[in-house]
Amino acid sequence: MSATADHAEERTNPAARLGFEPGQVVQEIGYDDDVDQDLREGIEAVIGQDLVDEDYDDVADVVLLWFRDEDGDLTDALVDAIGLIDEGGRIWLLTPKTGREGYIEPSDINEAAQTAGLSQTKSINAAKDWTGSRLVTPKR
Repeated sequence: MSATADHAEERTNPAARLGFEPGQVVQEIGYDDDVDQDLREGIEAVIGQDLVDEDYDDVADVVLLWFRDEDGDLTDALVDAIGLIDEGGRIWLLTPKTGREGYIEPSDINEAAQTAGLSQTKSINAAKDWTGSRLVTPKR
């Protein structure tokens, strides 16, 4: 695939900007009626399989965590998510954008990530109503 084709896919499939790769196991947590279906379908198209749900009983390459302010304690949710990924895996934390119901301040996301032992490496416009924060476990 050419570099131009890569850029075209990034514009048409937001999942491509998130760095998903074919064959990855992506575990989705926090699914509800408000999630972005286009983003979910785009991720499935890139990885070539369905997202696995909260009942998946093996480790995943990536956790896709939809989280809103009313969902409870973000630090606890991140600590739980760490236990679901393989060493070197990552968590994509998806939170409502500014002004949307369930919005979480970026400083709160950063604090929760650090408390959970994660580093925030990237923040992007993931979907119409969602911001994505890529969180990674420290290298051992």
